[in-house]
Amino acid sequence: MLKQSIAIVVLSILVILAMPYAQSGLQFIVTAHNWLSDLLKQVFSMGQAGNMIRQLLALLAIPIVIALLPVIVYWIVKRSWFPYFMEIVWVVWLIQASALIILYKSV
Repeated sequence: MLKQSIAIVVLSILVILAMPYAQSGLQFIVTAHNWLSDLLKQVFSMGQAGNMIRQLLALLAIPIVIALLPVIVYWIVKRSWFPYFMEIVWVVWLIQASALIILYKSV
């Protein structure tokens, strides 16, 4: 119990200190998502099905691209597959989805 209490206090302090950097990172992810979504508007129709496919691809592409960065570095160094690729994709996807939900504006 004491270790968990100390851990949450230390992590809370780290979050407070890293907040400007985290905010910049979240802004980058949301900006990249919006850019990709706008880029995909040229490919997909503006109907309901086209919008859903465009939003789905934009939501899935950013976490995969971000997760591929450590995979490529790991591959160059170890010449084997990075073991935690899907975990990184899930974490980035959850962060991206949370940021998009918070910033969502109903049209």
